Amino acid sequence: ADAQEIAAAALTALNLNMLDAPVSGGAVKAAQGEMTVMASGSEAAFTRLKPVLDAVASNVYRISDTPGAGSTVKIIHQLLAGVHIAAAAEAMALAARAGIPLDVMYDVVTHAAGNSWMFENRMQHVVDGDYTPRSAVDIFVKDLGLVADTAKALRFPLPLASTALNMFTSASNAGYGKEDDSAVIKIFSGITLPGVTPEEPSC
Repeated sequence: ADAQEIAAAALTALNLNMLDAPVSGGAVKAAQGEMTVMASGSEAAFTRLKPVLDAVASNVYRISDTPGAGSTVKIIHQLLAGVHIAAAAEAMALAARAGIPLDVMYDVVTHAAGNSWMFENRMQHVVDGDYTPRSAVDIFVKDLGLVADTAKALRFPLPLASTALNMFTSASNAGYGKEDDSAVIKIFSGITLPGVTPEEPSC
């Protein structure tokens, strides 16, 4: 049994309920009360705590009776989030290398089939040259590390997630760990980015 199952069993023995309820949405949606909650635990715990969850989230999902399932769903979600950002950065880096104005590339993609919420949100930071952290590179080093740990435990290959983890790790190693996660684009050499001076470190 994993730590969450052991903790849940111990709490049950004390007649206490445990609800595993990670969230997604970031600081902006948290402030608006529009997060997404992925909860797992007993029906009694979920029913008792649902008014609290509804107060902070616009989407509340009960995944299963087993604590830990909610965290697994969050980890899988973070796989997608990290890969989306890494792929978006790679695409914008290629555009920069090809001499395509990044604001034009951004406008095209956000009105075409290749768009995603992560592209639209994070690549605006690249276009603006603003790497003020809303979510940092190091957060995705951590989250994609958890993805890798989960896959290893299940003996399941994740080629795209592994590549994204390497990209974020490279960005952190180059000194961008505390910057916005869109700063993963800075690992690409031979390109000019808005707001980025040639003196900044690169790898």
